[in-house]
Amino acid sequence: MAHEFATYEKKGKIAVVTISRPERMNALHPPANFELDSIWNDFEADPEVWVGILTGAGDKAFSAGNDLRFTAEHGRDMIRMAESGFGGLTSRTRCWKPIIAAVNGYALGGGFEMALACDIIIAADHARLGLPEPRVGLMAGAGGVHRLPRMIPQKIAMGYLLTGRHMTAQDAHRLGVVNEVVPLAELMPTAMKWAGEILECAPLSIRATKQAALSGLGQPLEIAQKLQYAEAERMRRSEDTVEGPRAFAEKRKPQWKAR
Repeated sequence: MAHEFATYEKKGKIAVVTISRPERMNALHPPANFELDSIWNDFEADPEVWVGILTGAGDKAFSAGNDLRFTAEHGRDMIRMAESGFGGLTSRTRCWKPIIAAVNGYALGGGFEMALACDIIIAADHARLGLPEPRVGLMAGAGGVHRLPRMIPQKIAMGYLLTGRHMTAQDAHRLGVVNEVVPLAELMPTAMKWAGEILECAPLSIRATKQAALSGLGQPLEIAQKLQYAEAERMRRSEDTVEGPRAFAEKRKPQWKAR
């Protein structure tokens, strides 16, 4: 299926989604939001794709967030998106396949919120990240006001939220928002390397791990450990739980089936 505002490539078990509106610094308007929702729906449903990578076209911007020019031209009532949230991602809280953000430039507003919704963030060394919505009469309502204070110390997060300041890639790494900072030329190879390391693990184990880790965050430890997680049950019933120990005993690489 052809897409107008993004590219969607499946490279073996890895899906690469590239936002492609470079003339608007990869900012999203309603048609782009709904297109990305469709792409992520396909990613989530495809049993042959196990890891996702999200990036932006060009070397200037991952995504500048909401297309403010479109909003100004059409009115704020035209800020529309699917139930899955901004970019089809920020409210997609039940996708247990891992997603990596490869931040190739500015990740601002909804762009940063999409990155925060991913599990791992790799940033080019020139990238800048921030939630400047209050500077244009808005707020980071696509999860930014909730995710950032959960990831870094509250006072530091509030400093960024209440001023709209940008953080450099290096600051984001120091604060623990970004996993790795690399030169732009190494960005996608590094994201692919991380994806490859994830693929060395059993896919159902990865999904069980993601579900338990994220679903248990809001619970006391003793409760989180006792909760029943559907992906963990699926993992325990899978062929891969037999294959893993067998491959270890036979000193060979496991052949994962995700079933």
